[in-house]
Amino acid sequence: MVAGPLTAPPTASRSPRSSGSTGPGGIRRWVPWAFIAPNLIGLFVFTLVPVFAGLAISFTNWNVVSGLGGIQYAGVTNFTNLFSDVEFWRALARTVFYAGMGVTLSIGFGLLLALALNQPVIGRGLLRAVFFVPSMVNAVAIGMVWLLVLHPTSGLLNRGLQVLGIDHPPGWLVSDTWALPALVLIHVWATVGYTAVIYLAALQDMPQDLYEAAMVDGAGVWRRFATVTWPGLMPTTTFLAITSLIGTSQGFGLIAFLTQGGPGDSSTTVLAYYMYQNGFQFYRFGYAAAMGVVTFVGVLVLTLLMWRYQRGRGLYT
Repeated sequence: MVAGPLTAPPTASRSPRSSGSTGPGGIRRWVPWAFIAPNLIGLFVFTLVPVFAGLAISFTNWNVVSGLGGIQYAGVTNFTNLFSDVEFWRALARTVFYAGMGVTLSIGFGLLLALALNQPVIGRGLLRAVFFVPSMVNAVAIGMVWLLVLHPTSGLLNRGLQVLGIDHPPGWLVSDTWALPALVLIHVWATVGYTAVIYLAALQDMPQDLYEAAMVDGAGVWRRFATVTWPGLMPTTTFLAITSLIGTSQGFGLIAFLTQGGPGDSSTTVLAYYMYQNGFQFYRFGYAAAMGVVTFVGVLVLTLLMWRYQRGRGLYT
């Protein structure tokens, strides 16, 4: 008997797409990219391009009225002029006061409010929603409400102060002295609810066994707060401080609507509004862009310092 020719065993046909073009679960590798493409495109078009364009413009002298042909390279002239600009330093001081007081008071009162709402209070869910609403309201709507409250003659606040016997209450938004503190007050009112809700979520996620151990050791209320609650809230506090600092340092809407940088000698002109004035009123786009770069670097340094400070100080870091 003669054996037939030896033949190789059949092999399964391998699709050219089976391994190289598919990921786990047989999903095409381009599918995840398709889902995140809109976000990446938005990040590129509306964030990265403006950032690098602003950085490039900061090294030029450009009056936007003259069009793109009027762009002239100026080197670091805008930055040297910026550091010798007295109004820039005044605006920086106002920004430090506005952001520093606004962030500190918002976090402080937000924490107190969260601690109160963390107790067995009737209607806690409703109260949480009520306090959170101002953080979702448009700046113009907030400004309209506070114009009624802080009007120097017919405002609700000054009427109440007159009833209490104060014959000459502050002028608030029309006073050189009180305009900036009034804006801080409005900012705190608008943001304290958001801060409280974030803190409340962190408090409700705290490990209860740590509190029980502290109580067994005889720790009082303040001791439990200092050794358990505050270290546990350190990452949340850092997150709120960083995001609030970024938002407050860019504060523009309320100031533009309520005071337009005034009253008087630019008493509420912070960096964001001074940048707007130079760019869109005086058409000094290069100078305004240089101011934006300096502001960005300053906020970045403060953010890194806060992040570095909280490392190792919390329960979870």
